[in-house]
Amino acid sequence: MAGPNLTPVDDALTHLLSRVPVTTAVETVALQDSLDRILAEDYYVPADVPPADNSAVDGYALRKEDLGAGEPLRVSARVPAGQAPQPLAAGTAARIFTGSEIPEGADSVVMQERVDLSDNSITVSAEVEAGQNIRRQGQDLKKGALALTSGTPVRPQEMGLLASLGIARVSVMARLKVAILTTGDELVDPGTPLAPGQIYNTNRFTMLGLLASAGCEVVLCETLEDTRQATRASIQRAATQADLIITSGGVSVGEEDHVRAVLEESGELSLWRLAIKPGKPLAFGSINGTPLLGLPGNPASVLVTFLVLGMPVIRKCQGHGRTRAIGETLPAAFSVASASTRREYVRARKEIQSGETHITAYPNQSSGVMSSACWADGLAVVPEGTTVEPGDLLTYYSFAELLA
Repeated sequence: MAGPNLTPVDDALTHLLSRVPVTTAVETVALQDSLDRILAEDYYVPADVPPADNSAVDGYALRKEDLGAGEPLRVSARVPAGQAPQPLAAGTAARIFTGSEIPEGADSVVMQERVDLSDNSITVSAEVEAGQNIRRQGQDLKKGALALTSGTPVRPQEMGLLASLGIARVSVMARLKVAILTTGDELVDPGTPLAPGQIYNTNRFTMLGLLASAGCEVVLCETLEDTRQATRASIQRAATQADLIITSGGVSVGEEDHVRAVLEESGELSLWRLAIKPGKPLAFGSINGTPLLGLPGNPASVLVTFLVLGMPVIRKCQGHGRTRAIGETLPAAFSVASASTRREYVRARKEIQSGETHITAYPNQSSGVMSSACWADGLAVVPEGTTVEPGDLLTYYSFAELLA
């Protein structure tokens, strides 16, 4: 249930994702520089991983059938890691180390703690199963298998997997180029004394941090003059440099809200005013073919709308295999007495109460209270037309998941 002329969040998100293009630019980077980048191609396994049977422990490789009732086995070889072993002589054992290749003829490895060593012979003091402590060739990945798909974000574990394939340079999507434009003659940068009527530019730095976390490259960062002409010139200049423009403020109905007007006059405005709280005055369109996402001006609204709507857009543009965040269902430890026509994203955090995890809301949900987001660790969703009593189940998104 959305209010008059307000677009529901789900419809807005579907619209946004249908209208922004996937950036096609690709670059190749060294494996050590690939963290948090998006793979631009599929990677297949060039050879079995591991390439040969190897030992999972330090110990002794042997044939199970050579073990008699307490009879010792002569140690006939030493197999250090990184060297190809000779075949194991019948009736003997080979000293072997973790990661060392299993010598031909051996079918088991006994941990050194399960062996008594005397006069270069061993006596095994434990039961032995054929194949124990052996990591088989290809047990991780088989030659020709698909290891990683295009669109996969590279985490430390993907870096390790690529290394296991022998990949030294990785094909990744080029970083998305984003322009940040904040509006308001009252805005000044931190470090500057405030004159009457001025405030510090909170939104610029919130968006810089969010875009850095999202792996984007900020190519332009400006505060716009509150005139139609200056706003148009800055937006048009940004469109020549960026893949995506993100603005804050200037999209409501005031006389000084020029961003929406410039989109209507000089580009395309395809979405305006959402059934979301906070953040109703959000606009989307394009200027000279470059998409523009116009966020509201209040600091908490910027954060919420960027996470809920901006991040899926960025993931889509980056070629990310997953655009939408995945939430979890948890009971509320707060109440909402009045149902709203807008979907509310409550700054909240998880807390343990009576041994169970609940969602606790920050007491002041005003869109200007940025300290609420520092206290919180995520957003709890109160659906449209819904009241909340303690214990009611809500969807909760952690900030980490929203930025993943």
